[in-house]
Formats: sequence, C-alpha cells, structure tokens
Amino acid sequence: MKKVVKFGGSSLASAEQFTKVKDIICSDIDRRYVVPSAPGKRFSGDTKVTDMLYTCYAAAEQDEDFSDKLAKIQARYNEIINGLGLTLSLDTQFEEIASKFAAKAGKEYAASRGEYLNGIIMANYLGYEFVDAAEVIRFNHDGSFNAAVTNKIMSKRLEKVERAVIPGFFGAEEDGTIRTFSRGGSDITGSIVARAVNANLYENWTDVSGCMVADPRIIRNPEPITTITYKELRELSYMGASVLHEDAIFPVRQAGIPINIKNTNSPEDRGTMIVEKTCHVPKYTITGIAGKKDFVAINIEKDMMNAEIGFGRKVLEAFEKYGISFEHMPSGVDTMTVIVHQSEFEEKEQKVLTEIKHLVHPDVLDLEPDIALIAIVGRGMREARGTAGRIFSALAHAKVNVKMIDQGSSEINIIVGVKNSEFETAIKAIYDIFVVSQL
Repeated sequence: MKKVVKFGGSSLASAEQFTKVKDIICSDIDRRYVVPSAPGKRFSGDTKVTDMLYTCYAAAEQDEDFSDKLAKIQARYNEIINGLGLTLSLDTQFEEIASKFAAKAGKEYAASRGEYLNGIIMANYLGYEFVDAAEVIRFNHDGSFNAAVTNKIMSKRLEKVERAVIPGFFGAEEDGTIRTFSRGGSDITGSIVARAVNANLYENWTDVSGCMVADPRIIRNPEPITTITYKELRELSYMGASVLHEDAIFPVRQAGIPINIKNTNSPEDRGTMIVEKTCHVPKYTITGIAGKKDFVAINIEKDMMNAEIGFGRKVLEAFEKYGISFEHMPSGVDTMTVIVHQSEFEEKEQKVLTEIKHLVHPDVLDLEPDIALIAIVGRGMREARGTAGRIFSALAHAKVNVKMIDQGSSEINIIVGVKNSEFETAIKAIYDIFVVSQL
C-alpha cells in the first residue's frame, strides 16, 4: 500500500501542529509521501506565511529595506524548529531568499518559499528524504502545468524513494524559473504525487472533518458528506465549495485513486471519501449545496430565434471577442440568457452589448445584475422524482424569487439563480427541505 498525505497550512502552523502531523503519519506505515503547505494562521488575527512573503517581496520590488519583514518570516520558522527540538538551521536558505528578492526573482518565487521551507523542516522532523518540487513538477514557459512531463519526471525520481517530503504549491520551468499553482495549489501537488507513485489513497488533511452538505458559515453544523463522487465534487467545487482545490481532482481521477478528506485535529473522524463510482446509497436525495454571488444575466429576446441558424454561436462570439467566458446559458423558443461573472463583464459591458446588437439584432436586450447561482448536486437526484418541484416549493415558501433554473444533462445537478440579497435564505431553505426534514 502507498498513501500520499497532504497537510494544509492550519495543520502546520506551529510546532504543536507538526507534532500532531507526525503522530498521524507514523500511525500508518503506508503514509509514505508527504506534501506540506506553508504555515497558516496560528490563531485568529495571525498572518499566513505566504501572505508575509508577498508583503516582503512587494517591499523588495519597491527597492525598500525588506530585511525586517524577512526576519519576521524566519522567526516563524525558527519558532517551529525550536518547538520541535530540532538542530536544523535555515540561515543558508534565507540568505538565498534575500539575494533572490533583491534581484527581483518574481512573486511566484517569493510565494513558493513558504512550502519549500516547511518541506525542509518536515523532512528533517520525519527523517524522510526531501524532494524539491522544482525538480519534479514541470511548468511550460506560458505558466501552464505540463502534466505529461511532470508525471514522467516524478515517477522516475520517486521510483526508488521509500519515503519522501515534496513541498506543495509550486514547480518550475525547464530552466528552473519557479512557477506556482493558484492559491490552495498544494492540493494539486498531492494529487500529482499520488498519480506519479500510483498510490492506493490520497489523504488530504485539513482543519475540517471532510466535506459538508452546505457551507458552515451559512448553515450551523451542517451534516457531513461521507462519500461523494468526483463528478459531484467537481460541480460543488466549481460553485464555491472550498475544502479541496477543484483542479486537484483531475490527476487522481484519471488514475482511479480515491481521496480521503480528513481532519488533523480530529484524526479519528471518518472524513469524506471521494471516489470515481460507488454503490454507497446517499443518505439524502442531494449530496451537497454550494453557490457563488455576483453574476449578471444578459437576456436576449428575438422572434423566431430558433429558426435562425447560428444565432447562439453569434451571441457567444460577442463574449469571446472580449475575453469573457459564460457560466450558464438557459434558453427558450424566442429567448436566450447568458450568465457571466459580473466583475469580468462590467468594464466591457457596452462593447459586448453593441456587438450582440450588431451580430443578431435582438428585439429586446437587457441586463439583470447581482445574481447568485446555487448548485444543488447529488447522484440520488437521478432516481428521485420531483426534486425540482421540491426546490421551487422550498424557495417559494421562503419568499425567494427564482430568476433562472438550469438542469445538467447528467441529472446530478440543478442550478438556481436568485438575487444576491436572497442567497443565504435560499441555501437555508434548500438545506431544510432536503436535509433537516429527513433527520
């Protein structure tokens, strides 16, 4: 058995947390490959090391004295080292960082040092081999991740390494230029490592006991999700569920490796298993609810639209021309709505609207801003009758006006559009009708 274990920033914020992590790793001999994040917040009001690095590098870019800021970052690491009773020194590494900052090595280099340094400490603490992610994770010159080359390099590098620590979040181009994934990218690294070593399981350790049916900031003590499919998680992650970086799904999904989301502070909790397929019967009709605010709906009406060949293509061409991707496109016989991120659309709105008028000559063209989209996801919805009706009923009872509804062809998700101001009310109503009523 081979297990890859990734630990988030909150799991590695202090020496005390490092001790918990070591206990978890050593309790299972199959936990052979460790992917650490940079130290997170130790307490409310604390600053993540990655943010400290960004601030420090910003000072360097402005040719300001950044030595005090860098010294505070080193103090954070020394606090962990001393708390663990290690004899390790990071002086050489910090001298190199200071030199690279002064030479303006780039924001991605700066951000990556959090994981890099934490990886060195973790390897020293566990007695595992340290493998620099810059050696085994390859990015293209345009900043895109090169999955094929990475899998080849990493598989070869780890083939004869029994136990290793590979820091998350970053890699490098062929010439050594450091590149990073988006924030939360250590999840992706863990997934890449799991695929490269052909792991039996990828454990992603964080500060929550798995995925929840709904956002705990909206629903108090929401029910946990014990088992979820990759397809369901992809839908929820895309719509804002943030336990796992959405791009972390793809490498392990291709290799058929399950993911287990676990809680560092409550390791005995079952957590959430993420799998390709399962015969596990879901407890509720729905698996989860997630959503995002701040979309705009562009409503287009034209008589006989359905008979005009290429109408939809022309409309989308207007958005493509100005670099705007659409999220959803519900339509009727003579109506069509394109939903996009409001922040992307606002500064280009007049150009896009003018282009639409020029291309398709609509009878009516109007905007509806401040829309929130809510995804109701669940493999159990395929077999359940009246799911959409129950959603409408719950929202109507809560006096929430539905702006749009869109059901995917896979029948595992329904997207509902409501006003931003009714977002939380809508989620509570949907949660109550599908979960609370069945408890």
